Amino acid sequence: MTRLLLIGPPGAGKGTQAVRLAEAFGIPAISTGDIFRSNVKNGTELGQQAKAFIDAGDNVPDSLTNALIRDRLAEDDAKDGFLLDGYPRTTDQVRELDAFLAEHGTALEAVVEITADADEVVGRLRKRALEQGRSDDTEEVVRHRLDVYREQTAPLVDVYGGRELLVKVDGIGEIDEVTERITAGLATRGIGPRDAA
Repeated sequence: MTRLLLIGPPGAGKGTQAVRLAEAFGIPAISTGDIFRSNVKNGTELGQQAKAFIDAGDNVPDSLTNALIRDRLAEDDAKDGFLLDGYPRTTDQVRELDAFLAEHGTALEAVVEITADADEVVGRLRKRALEQGRSDDTEEVVRHRLDVYREQTAPLVDVYGGRELLVKVDGIGEIDEVTERITAGLATRGIGPRDAA
C-alpha cells in the first residue's frame, strides 16, 4: 500500500520517474497531464475545456481537475496504492486530496520533490517540443508555466515539509541516477520497491 506524490517544476523529469517508480512499486502512475492530453486528443468535453488552459500554459481549474482525480483514484488499480504526478498543484487541491484519502481511511506516505534549474528545464522542454510536436512547450509558455509553478505549487513544499513527508531530490543528471536518488530517499523512510519488500 504505497501512496506517493511527485512534485517539481515542468520539465524536471517527473513523468519519466513516475513510470519507473510505478513499475518498481507495482502501483499505477496517475498523471493529470496524461489524462488531460488523452481527453484533448479524444475530443471529450473535458478535453475541449482543458485545451484552452493547457495551450496558454495555465493550470486547468481545480473543479475539473479534482473531479477527474477523484474518479481515477476510485478505480480498482489504485486501491492498493498509487503515484500522483501533477496533482495536487495548489493548496486547495491538497485539501481535496486530503479529504478523499480521509474518506478512504488512508494518507500519503511520502512526497518526492524533484528540483531542477530553470534554464535546464527550458532547454529540456524545448527539446521535447521538437521531438513530440507539443504546442505547450514554446519557450514563452514554458517560462510562464515555471512562474505559475512557483506561485501556486511551491507552497505545497511548505505544507508537506511541515508534515515531514518531503523527500527532496536533485532532478538533474542521468535518468538512472535520479531514480536511484529517489529510491534511496524513500528507503530512509522505510518505503521500498515491491520486490525489495
